[in-house]
Amino acid sequence: MSRIGKKPVDLPSGVSASMSGQTIEVKGPKGTLSFTATDDVTLSIEENVVKIDPRGSSKRARQQWGMSRTLVANLVTGVSEGFKKELEIQGVGYRAQMQGNSLKLNLGLSHDVDFPVPAGVTVTCPKPTQIVVEGIDAQLVGQVAANIREWRKPEPYKGKGIRYAGEFIFRKEGKKK
Repeated sequence: MSRIGKKPVDLPSGVSASMSGQTIEVKGPKGTLSFTATDDVTLSIEENVVKIDPRGSSKRARQQWGMSRTLVANLVTGVSEGFKKELEIQGVGYRAQMQGNSLKLNLGLSHDVDFPVPAGVTVTCPKPTQIVVEGIDAQLVGQVAANIREWRKPEPYKGKGIRYAGEFIFRKEGKKK
């Protein structure tokens, strides 16, 4: 049995949910999100609580049960609080700044990288070495942060590159003479 799936998703005050078929739409102070569940699970809304139950006891139904519950919980968290990923830039001369709707990155390459910010996400640079990605869609926020990090991943010798805030980089020792 799914331990995650058994737990119902509570709807905080200011957040409402409506269903049509297998699609649930969640509205809150930050916006509206929707999720369409597979036919392996049953969604139901009862008194500010969303419950997810599997249809049958097949392996796929049990897999979808916990995942669907987590995705619905992410919708509720997104429209009420939002999601945030922080990135740090380390390296001499490495920096970032916002120019209009694109993020300009100086990462030691032969050219500056202009990263266009997709709709639904806000990117800010409080410091030249810090990037903050915020939005209501957990998947989109994580994907944008991963795409920014992809331009210069942290290397293990000096630790230079773009890393998540609080991320530990396993350091290697350089070669000996």
